Amino acid sequence: MMNAAVKPDDRGPVLLALARAVIASALGERAEADASAPWLREPGASFVTLTQRGDLRGCIGSLEARRPLLEDVSANARAAAFRDPRFRPLVVEELRHTRVEVSLLSPLEPFPARSEDEALARMTERVDGLMLEWRGKRATFLPQVWDQLPNPRDFFAHLKLKAGLAPDFWAEDLRLYRYHVAKWSEPETGPTVS
Repeated sequence: MMNAAVKPDDRGPVLLALARAVIASALGERAEADASAPWLREPGASFVTLTQRGDLRGCIGSLEARRPLLEDVSANARAAAFRDPRFRPLVVEELRHTRVEVSLLSPLEPFPARSEDEALARMTERVDGLMLEWRGKRATFLPQVWDQLPNPRDFFAHLKLKAGLAPDFWAEDLRLYRYHVAKWSEPETGPTVS
């Protein structure tokens, strides 16, 4: 649980600088970030998303807070840059054209629904992140995905596809979870945080 004395907006510049510094250091560049804030030692779940000129370049994260936020953001930044299976590893020449975004996730909240229509009716567009699980298959979409898939039925169908299920799949034992995020992004032009 984050310290109430820390305003959510105060965390953004620290987390963005940390994620960028971790990636830059892994590429052999000199980079430092202030990791002294006590709240970085508290458990946290994060996603780090990398984009280049608006296109996704990597996105890896944690759905549950199982380690200190400092470790979680650092590990997810490295993984987004170098181990996202959808992309080749980032190279140093790309770094200055890469925009970093860090999302902090709220705890997962069970989101029971007896049917797809019930789930769709209860989803809060552009606010809810959604995770689904069914017999070992699992997928999630951050709330930011609503920007590309603003229709709830399309959002849910693509989430099922991401999990390896048919877009019209439904089963009584399908489990859904909802969460929210606080997110911060570097400006499109690079690492300077405004």
